[in-house]
Amino acid sequence: MTGGNGRERLFRYYPEDFGALPVKVVHMDLTFDVYDGHTRVVSALTAETLASPLASLPLNARDLDILNVSADGYTVAHTYDRGAAILTVTFDPPVPPRTRFTLNTGTVCRPSSHVLEGLYYDGSCPGGAPTQITQCQQWGFQRLVPCLDDMTAKCTYTTTIIADDEYTNTISNGDPAGPRLPGAPGRSVQRYENVKTPMAPYLFFLGVGCYDTCRREFEYPDGRTFTLELLAKPGSDPGAAGRALDILADAVMWVHLFTGPAQYRDRETRNEIWRRVRVRDEAKRSGDRAALERSREALSRLIATVTPGYAYTGAVYREIAMQNSDFGGMENVGNTTIAANRIMPGSDVTDPAFEYMVRVKVHEYYHNENGSEVTGRSPFEIWLNEAVTVHIENQYHAFLFGEAYSRLQTVLDLLEPEAGTLVLDRGAGSMPIEPDGFNDPNDLITGVTYVKAPEFVRMIETLMGKETFAEGLGLYHDRFRHANASRDDWIRCMEEVSGQDFSGMAAAWLKETEYPVLTVTPAYDPAARRFVLAYRQSRSPGGRTWEFPFRFALADADGRDLADRTVRIADETGEIRLDDVDSPAFLSLNRGYSFYGRVAYRPPEDELYLQVQRDADLIGRFTAFCALADREMVRLLEDPDAVVSGRFTDLCLGLLADDRLMEEAGGQFLTIFPSVEDERFSHHYRALHDAKRKILAAIAARGRDTLLRVYRRAAAGVPGGSDTLEEEARAIRRRQRKNVSLAILATLDTPEVHRLIARQFRDLEATAATDRLVAFRLLLESSAPERLETLAAFSTESARNPVAWESFLSAVAGSDCDDLVAVLRGIEPSPAFSIEQADQQRALYGRFALNRKRSLETEEGRAYLSGVLRRLAPVNEYSTVRALDAFAFIDGMEPRYRVPVVAVLADLLSSFDPGAYPSVYNNARRFLLRAPEAVRAYEAEYGEIPALRGFRP
Repeated sequence: MTGGNGRERLFRYYPEDFGALPVKVVHMDLTFDVYDGHTRVVSALTAETLASPLASLPLNARDLDILNVSADGYTVAHTYDRGAAILTVTFDPPVPPRTRFTLNTGTVCRPSSHVLEGLYYDGSCPGGAPTQITQCQQWGFQRLVPCLDDMTAKCTYTTTIIADDEYTNTISNGDPAGPRLPGAPGRSVQRYENVKTPMAPYLFFLGVGCYDTCRREFEYPDGRTFTLELLAKPGSDPGAAGRALDILADAVMWVHLFTGPAQYRDRETRNEIWRRVRVRDEAKRSGDRAALERSREALSRLIATVTPGYAYTGAVYREIAMQNSDFGGMENVGNTTIAANRIMPGSDVTDPAFEYMVRVKVHEYYHNENGSEVTGRSPFEIWLNEAVTVHIENQYHAFLFGEAYSRLQTVLDLLEPEAGTLVLDRGAGSMPIEPDGFNDPNDLITGVTYVKAPEFVRMIETLMGKETFAEGLGLYHDRFRHANASRDDWIRCMEEVSGQDFSGMAAAWLKETEYPVLTVTPAYDPAARRFVLAYRQSRSPGGRTWEFPFRFALADADGRDLADRTVRIADETGEIRLDDVDSPAFLSLNRGYSFYGRVAYRPPEDELYLQVQRDADLIGRFTAFCALADREMVRLLEDPDAVVSGRFTDLCLGLLADDRLMEEAGGQFLTIFPSVEDERFSHHYRALHDAKRKILAAIAARGRDTLLRVYRRAAAGVPGGSDTLEEEARAIRRRQRKNVSLAILATLDTPEVHRLIARQFRDLEATAATDRLVAFRLLLESSAPERLETLAAFSTESARNPVAWESFLSAVAGSDCDDLVAVLRGIEPSPAFSIEQADQQRALYGRFALNRKRSLETEEGRAYLSGVLRRLAPVNEYSTVRALDAFAFIDGMEPRYRVPVVAVLADLLSSFDPGAYPSVYNNARRFLLRAPEAVRAYEAEYGEIPALRGFRP
């Protein structure tokens, strides 16, 4: 199969498939008559012709029953190609140029239980009626109604919903046009108007269901108000729902105060407003009218002195709990859907899930401005909507949790060996930020879009400076409000404000996979007091030089900076000279992780130890720690009989006992990855895991008493309840420290440690969900005699709550125990497990797939994973594609595993119809094409893989 330009099609869609629309869409007037098994949709699509007469109009229409098609003033005929999902309407006579017309259609769509696009089931009401919601990103709208399902088809909407009276909520975009009214017996009618902001089709939302509804007023500092609303699953804790709305209110207020082109001006005033808003809201809650009026007067005076950021334009902003979704959240203009397991706090919510909740709320809300009001032009520019939004999300997280902690969390996402962005970006399935093509828009929802692309945005900000970047982003939002923008539009705004050229930088970063490796060589001339840093960068896979900011510092033995510079690297080789400086005791390179990539520099070990302890930059301290851990791991891999360095174990114990470091960075600082940069071992998963465990066991043996002391002190220092997000952030950091200590102690695998772990697991009143889950996993991986009894009991307990069940599944699937596959097979028959639930797919199957030491390096793991992929693909192609990431480095695995791992994919390709599951099929094929050595070995033994025929030189 070849594309229009003659290329072999590894993808279903290429940029040339997205051209200008044949008409300008103006408005859609929709009526949804919703029943349990089908929905009848009446649409009046108003559009305007362009410069030429319009004889025919192709509309996207996927899996619809077409009842009627008409147009006022025209005789129309239609043909429906169901396979191509195109409804073609012909006009007689043709519609003249520059003329508005209205096309009327009557269709039927049917909800699905597992296709999580268009209209699908998401639980049920207490009386039995099924809750039905939509997911339209990116092409779900065409599953609802014939349309031009394109990001540039922005228009206004009116939506009427006719549905069963049993539903507590019938929802769509916009503001209600009056109350919900009685219709036919047992039915009701609700109408919405979304006429202020033209909306791309993928942002449309429709929902009918039964929810517990929680509301609160949001009041801006100048007195303007609108309603925040949370729709939780029936039976939800009203206290938790109220807390969730308070957390959302913080996000909305922060966006108003701390984003926008002037966000860095009057910072002290903005902080004072932030503080006084909480005082005002407390006065509201307590009914203290005098205090409320004083607060309002003070806020009115203060806000008049600053230029705030985005303010919401609707009457209601609503968050809706969705139990089943491929995504954690989805912005829908006024109606944000968020995974029910992540929408509000609670006793079963782990710390990472809580942080995700904080992030997703500000992320989806900020999409109102960046993504909804200003929208990318095509799916190839989804990154433009997402990267800037994640950049703002990261700023908010840093505001609450601390800049150092937040940035370290991102760096861990970059470096994590199972699914970290740097690792996957060099894997067989990697695609550029703006890829050459894709099979399904969901292919673009990856770490490249949500981590690498925001790092590109951050690098632009670093080169521009924060204040100038904020002005450039403000210009972008003003210039393209209510319109679509390309990446060139965004780049031009940044260039216009900064006076810098970013076109060459964007060409490499957006169109190439992988990242630069910057090799540096320092030299110091004591006579001239001159420091020279020579550098050489690796080229991109396409032969380009990368452009990026590189921040580094020279530090003395006490950690004081002798010089701190940020330079723009744009050439392959060069030198950076610093005159009149003292000789540094160590170098702090890529400070703050200033560029997305790696630095190749091998200083003496003493310098690394000094840097870990003294560097003023927390990320510099952490990368130095990683370098030492990497050296220790390689030494153990080269000589399995080697003893772990006492100096390194003492370092780890000292860091964990450092109160100041742990308060700032949390226990995440002590992350030792089961990975090394040495390509001889980088994908030997079992060997890497065992080497890491050997290091942890040595730390435990050498510092048992220190670990127990740190554990008990950290446990005593964790507060019970936290009123503010800032206080909750401190509690999370302390729990991390406690659980890192416990995990290291667990490697001793003694009855005493088993009792300590069991106490943490069973202390139901004092223990947070994270503490119990960590203790459970440690017991499961131990030799404790009660491990299987604990597994059975915790499974039964967790099954009662969807939040706890998801966490339980993930903990088990990612664990390391010899009976893991048997344990997973024992979980699957549980009534609580549903293969149709995306969160459970990710937790059990996706997590196991990335547990490569078990899923790929054991015979029973490969057999289990093979069966999972076959069962999962017909249910959820997106989850299956994400599980395929496990196969990203077949050629890097030990030779004995390569052929059997290739066999899993080869067998998968032979059993699948590429037309039925294009994303799974094409991605599996791409993984094999990027593993030529393993494929050659397989084919020498078993013969040619037919799916690869014609795709190799």
